[in-house]
Amino acid sequence: MLFRSTIRPCRCIDLGCGAGNFAIYLSKKGFNATGVDFSDEAIKIASENARKAGAKCTFMKLDMLGDMTEVEGTFDFAFDWEVLHHIYPEYRDKYVRNVKRILSPHGKYLSVCFSEKSPHFGGVGKYRETPLKTILYFSSEEELRELFSNYFKLIELKTIKVPGKHVTHVANYALMEKS
Repeated sequence: MLFRSTIRPCRCIDLGCGAGNFAIYLSKKGFNATGVDFSDEAIKIASENARKAGAKCTFMKLDMLGDMTEVEGTFDFAFDWEVLHHIYPEYRDKYVRNVKRILSPHGKYLSVCFSEKSPHFGGVGKYRETPLKTILYFSSEEELRELFSNYFKLIELKTIKVPGKHVTHVANYALMEKS
């Protein structure tokens, strides 16, 4: 993982957990992991995957653009791997405010999302359609700096390459601390 030397085992939340792979990984590394997703099916699959892996994770259905009152307590680490590019700019402020609210003082937040420098899905424009007909928003480092700096102290913001199943993705990596 990209953050292994910075983030120690703690209470963490995997935002947009999907099948639960990252929550399961973090749980097996000693983290008290909670995974959230707005899909009932994703939560069902994640729970089953954790059971099969013998991982102790909590999974819950959650609208990350809602009021998130279902979340109890705070987390020391919030993790969003390739979720932010599913959230359009007009909703991002609400999302980032929610992340800040559920973090403990000095909690860390890692967000990795597609970069506008990515050649994938047509390679141009901010909004791009995937083969699954999903429309994603491709961000610049500058707009993420502006978004995050309202709520967090940026520790690191850079463009990275992330190996995928079929291609390498160009992504923005932002590690920050609650301010």
